[in-house]
Amino acid sequence: MKDDVISPEFDENGRALRRIRSFVRRQGRLTKGQQQALDALWPVMGVEYRPEPLDLVTLFGREAPVVLEIGFGMGASLVTMAQNNPHQNFLGIEVHSPGVGACLAAAQEAGVENLRVMCHDAVEVLDTMIPDNALRMVQLFFPDPWHKARHNKRRIVQVPFAEKVLGKLKLGGTFHMATDWQAYAEHMLEVMNSVEGFKNLSETGDYVPRPASRPVTKFEQRGQRLGHGVWDLMFERIK
Repeated sequence: MKDDVISPEFDENGRALRRIRSFVRRQGRLTKGQQQALDALWPVMGVEYRPEPLDLVTLFGREAPVVLEIGFGMGASLVTMAQNNPHQNFLGIEVHSPGVGACLAAAQEAGVENLRVMCHDAVEVLDTMIPDNALRMVQLFFPDPWHKARHNKRRIVQVPFAEKVLGKLKLGGTFHMATDWQAYAEHMLEVMNSVEGFKNLSETGDYVPRPASRPVTKFEQRGQRLGHGVWDLMFERIK
């Protein structure tokens, strides 16, 4: 696995350009099990970043609806979804290698074969590797809320990003977001309502109940015990 989750960009004078990122690269130490999973399973389930469109049928060895998850953390819920939906293909993107290793290990233990993972900036992957009109669903669960006002610009859900997702979804495909920060939920709702081509699937015009397709994570269970709320948003591509 290449250690290049951010591709460099340079101006005409050769100076590196600074881009606003929605994540901070935290390279935690890999456990022995995570490293073993990366060594053994990355050649089978890992996808290296290349600035060219993926052939998703070739990647998975079959034609099936593709679900893309951005920022899968340690991968527990992603593996559960792949295990529960063998008729679908799942592609997960995460920038932290310990999470990628943990996800691979969990996938092997669960006997999951319909999952592929990447360790790269998801925005770059969407820009260059995901074909247009290719995805049944894009999932973004509990992204960094960047709750300080001066950091709000780093939130991944902005109009350009939502428009990018729209183009990658098939007609009728869904963008599913979840957050435990109410202010971010309100921000997501405002952004999504402003993008032509999306329809809010909420009957009340705001949030949807957690669908059974999204497993409850340990992080979310802890939040529920502490009385924290969670907001799910689902928007369908209608044109």
